[in-house]
Amino acid sequence: MIKIHGVHGSPFVRKVFIMLAMKGVDYEIVPQMPFSGSEEYKKINPLGKIPTLVDGDFTLCDSKVICRYLEAAYPEPSLYPTDAKERATADWYEELSGTTITELATGIFFQRFMRPRVFKQEPDEELIEKIVTKQLPPMLDYLEARVPADGFVFGEFTMADLSIVSPFINASYAGYTVDAAVWPKLAGLIARVREVPEVEGVLDAEAKTFGKAR
Repeated sequence: MIKIHGVHGSPFVRKVFIMLAMKGVDYEIVPQMPFSGSEEYKKINPLGKIPTLVDGDFTLCDSKVICRYLEAAYPEPSLYPTDAKERATADWYEELSGTTITELATGIFFQRFMRPRVFKQEPDEELIEKIVTKQLPPMLDYLEARVPADGFVFGEFTMADLSIVSPFINASYAGYTVDAAVWPKLAGLIARVREVPEVEGVLDAEAKTFGKAR
């Protein structure tokens, strides 16, 4: 059985869990925090990041690489567009969301969720204000101009939709939501992705982990 080293709540691990669920592939979670300093874990992932997939003697790191492997190994249902331009666009959305947007959204998550709960520290509200009012809005404007008012980015649900939405799920745990009055299309996409049954299932497991009601 496939083993996924990681923890609920990571936007990167979340993508892999949801993809496995949508492909109908059974898997086992091996709890692993990122950058834990574990020398044993570094033997299979020298970067110390999560997730890592282990399937027998086959090991693979990085969520993007893992998802592309799963798409090739378990092609049904297809979760990436097949048109060359659409596939390249999906890759761009995944890159943008997995870097800049995730850094900003998880900055809110870390300050308002992790610091009080894990580190018993007060959040840096000045930093949060900078993210929310200065750094994040240009990214939201960009996405708002490109996502559809209804349905999903390429018609059917794909990993592009999940890539866009996943960082905002983390921010929501810290009380941040995309303002539907300002960015209605993006807010609508976030709501629709959350309603996908496999996404709901993983988010239910996350909520239990965090001791929060969905």
